[in-house]
Amino acid sequence: MTVFAVEYVYAADSTEARNEARPAHREWTGTLAQDGAILASGPYGDGAGALLIFKATDEAALNSILKQDPFAAAGVIAGIRITEWSPVTGMLAGLTA
Repeated sequence: MTVFAVEYVYAADSTEARNEARPAHREWTGTLAQDGAILASGPYGDGAGALLIFKATDEAALNSILKQDPFAAAGVIAGIRITEWSPVTGMLAGLTA
């Protein structure tokens, strides 16, 4: 499995739509966390986006998962940056070993 850092940038003026989609989004992330696919997630303090840490077999599998996010269906994500990540220190260290 590979660990990926996924950064969301929220669309401008999407606060209302995010608030409406948030319960479904949190249910989606919660289920993925129970399944071990999401290691951590949460919004940035400034409200401009979020960081999600995933475990997936590859980027194609990760993209399939991301398409299921209720935030994607609601059109509130203006940009996504996906970066393969190798945690070497802390609670997530060794996940890619």
